[in-house]
Amino acid sequence: MKGTMKNVVRMFCTLAAASVLTGPLCAEDKFNELTSAERKEGWKLLFDGKQITGWRSFKKTAMPEKGWEVAEGCIHKIPKGGGGDIITDATFENFDLRWEWKVALGANSGLKYFISEERKSALGHEYQLIDDERHPDAKLAEGKRVSASFYDVLKPNGAKPKPAGEWNSSRLLVKGNHVEHWLNGDKVLEYELGSEELKAAVAKSKFKTVDDFGSRVQCHLLLQDHGDEIWFRNLKIQELK
Repeated sequence: MKGTMKNVVRMFCTLAAASVLTGPLCAEDKFNELTSAERKEGWKLLFDGKQITGWRSFKKTAMPEKGWEVAEGCIHKIPKGGGGDIITDATFENFDLRWEWKVALGANSGLKYFISEERKSALGHEYQLIDDERHPDAKLAEGKRVSASFYDVLKPNGAKPKPAGEWNSSRLLVKGNHVEHWLNGDKVLEYELGSEELKAAVAKSKFKTVDDFGSRVQCHLLLQDHGDEIWFRNLKIQELK
């Protein structure tokens, strides 16, 4: 009996010490919120965790009636739910965009930028979001279709995406003609708009016949409906001067 009591006391002390080091065991993380410092720096939320406002279908005035929902504080793309892509109401020129995402097993999606409604379709540069291990598209184009790539144009270097079902953090920086893709804290890709290197890469891609592809525009941001399941949260942007 005495040995049992000693084991209970020892276990209690271990848990108590862990709670001091890591915080309450049942503490809930806060998502879709800005800190006071972020607000002072001009950051804005693109999603408040409660409703999808400030987003709509391409060349339309409202969200699609199906395919997208708010689930557990996330923008959730329902698999094979229809609806199509959604874009921001607002347009942006120079910006620092950050978000978190996770894909279902075998899923493929993307976040597009340089989207202009002056084009017939929602073509733009795509930050690829995909299950690198399971989706066949990630095996094509010599690494130019994996997570954090500039889809079909430039491959990332040293990208370390989390497995499908786990959260990734991404960053997209557009400042002047300079563009950067970040994944889980690492800068994995950068390029200069209008550069000879980018022109050559586009000429080898599926976008080689698209007029002005690779040019900088005041743009909408787009969340892609590729028919697969994906979740987004903590979407926030800081406009740069």
